[in-house]
Amino acid sequence: MDVVNNLDYKEETETPVVLTERAARQVNKIVKDEEIPGHHYLRIAVKGGGCSGLSYALGFDECTDSDKHFTTNGVEVIVDKRHVLYLSGITIDFHDGLDARGFVFNNPNATSTCGCGTSFSA
Repeated sequence: MDVVNNLDYKEETETPVVLTERAARQVNKIVKDEEIPGHHYLRIAVKGGGCSGLSYALGFDECTDSDKHFTTNGVEVIVDKRHVLYLSGITIDFHDGLDARGFVFNNPNATSTCGCGTSFSA
């Protein structure tokens, strides 16, 4: 019988990013409306730019060897392993109200954020 190393098991099951149910519903709506191919996953990334230095990026892409692949609230997500440092622990929600509409990022790694909420510094 094989013994599972707890550190390896944690690495396999850990989800660095969590989508709320509202965000997952919106992603599934986009996949259906835009007819995203089944072999494409939600890519969550960080890129340079924005008022605070780094910006969030969402899109659909194929998984590569440099990605961490996981499922959150039924949505398959990929994150480049280099970006996990900036995104680990983040919760993504979706607001659809009169005062705001769009994805909202709650990042515990951010030391400051801009007023629009789409850029941060770590």
